[in-house]
Amino acid sequence: MSGATINLLYFARVADLVGKRNEAWPLAEPTTGTQLLQALQAQYPDLAPAARLKLAINQNHAKATASIQPGDEVAIFEPVTGG
Repeated sequence: MSGATINLLYFARVADLVGKRNEAWPLAEPTTGTQLLQALQAQYPDLAPAARLKLAINQNHAKATASIQPGDEVAIFEPVTGG
């Protein structure tokens, strides 16, 4: 994988809304989860409001304020509830 991209993985309803399970996303410099979610919502308006979505960076749950580096793997999924 090029250092100028991140590997996005989409799960469940998010995958249905964007129409794919994964994609390489251009990322030339570090960004935050919030900025990534805003960019995804601009690209895929059906994700709105994207701020509700959760992230895992390199298989670790992450807050939206977390830094994402070129080359990272980022999973995007909806919040889940359990009982």
